[in-house]
Amino acid sequence: MTNVLFVCLGNICRSPMAEAIFKDLVLKAGLQNQIQVDSCATSSEEEGHQPHPGAQKVMAAHGLDYSYMHSRPITRQDFDWADYIITMDGQNVFNLNQMAPAQDRHKIHLCLDILPDKQGQEIPDPWYTHRFEYTYQVLMSALPAWLDKIKAAN
Repeated sequence: MTNVLFVCLGNICRSPMAEAIFKDLVLKAGLQNQIQVDSCATSSEEEGHQPHPGAQKVMAAHGLDYSYMHSRPITRQDFDWADYIITMDGQNVFNLNQMAPAQDRHKIHLCLDILPDKQGQEIPDPWYTHRFEYTYQVLMSALPAWLDKIKAAN
């Protein structure tokens, strides 16, 4: 089993969208018994909240299930559980590297680094930009490549 964890600041916009998209990709590839997907936050300020209404609207428009989602902060167990920790921006990477045990830091990746022409680029937080559909499209440009990488590694 390969475990993939998506992380952003509050776990109400980008990481739940990434989780929903990736779960859908995994299901469509018939890999739901081989790949588990979850998401969480580097912060606890949104703990217990459902995804942002803008994220809900975009996920619903694309037929993605978010009904079970509630924000939660990352835990020590998440670092143990995850094989891949995929983040949305440099601040997420920095924060996670501060929190992660040394032996788990190699698991932390910036989402767009999977695309050679996008390495080092961040996925803007739609909580600030209100561009939720754009965020969805950016995630859709990268997440199939992550699935390919994970399939190739297994």
